[in-house]
Amino acid sequence: MRRPALPLTGFLLLAVLAGAPHAAPPTPVIVELFTSEECSDCPPADVVLQKLIDTQPVGGVEIIGLGQHVDYWDRLGWKDRFSSAALTERQRTYSARFGNDSIYTPQMVVNGRAEFVGSDAAAARRALEKSRNAPHGTIRAVIDSQTPAAVVVSVQVDDLPPLAKGDRADVVLAVTEDRLQSDVKRGENQGHVLSHAAVVRYMATIGDAGSTIPHAEVPLASDWQREHLKLVAFVQERLGRAILASAAVPIANARP
Repeated sequence: MRRPALPLTGFLLLAVLAGAPHAAPPTPVIVELFTSEECSDCPPADVVLQKLIDTQPVGGVEIIGLGQHVDYWDRLGWKDRFSSAALTERQRTYSARFGNDSIYTPQMVVNGRAEFVGSDAAAARRALEKSRNAPHGTIRAVIDSQTPAAVVVSVQVDDLPPLAKGDRADVVLAVTEDRLQSDVKRGENQGHVLSHAAVVRYMATIGDAGSTIPHAEVPLASDWQREHLKLVAFVQERLGRAILASAAVPIANARP
């Protein structure tokens, strides 16, 4: 028995669907913001980072934010409750890499390759577009188990681009928390309620990208809002500081 003839438009539609290539997955790109609640220039940069995360404005790019609160502003009148000496040290490492005379806020760093004033949305977009085509590998982080105090994570790294001679790469895990605010009582931002984007609550190097990393335990504090937490995994050069692979997964929705 013959099938009814398919209209020409049907043939064209089938041909288009059959021949259409699968869209490539977006390239994950880490956007770091070094900021402080004491710094009056920082709130606009927090707004830029949040907008980048919310709108994902660059095609082919998945923006992963890391809001890092430094501690060198704390002695000037207001102690930032999210500040960390370790994050200040991370910024100092970038300063040496980029040849800056000093560290400053707000500073944005895109994939460890470009830095600029954190409130400069145009510079952020340019850096993101450039990062889209940079060599990158893949990292996969799977949450194997959870308790109220920690998550246990498996990490797999593949297809990293070649490292510069003499360099190595680290696997880093971070936990970020969204929807955080502070009512600032003193200092440059006195009287303002500040909203923060992707606040880094935890960051640690868990191993060398060239070795096997079967599991890592990531602590979770009781006052962190589980439904607003993300686990971020990335691979970063120790000397060159380029980020070679990254991924993020919501902790609240993760299942073993």
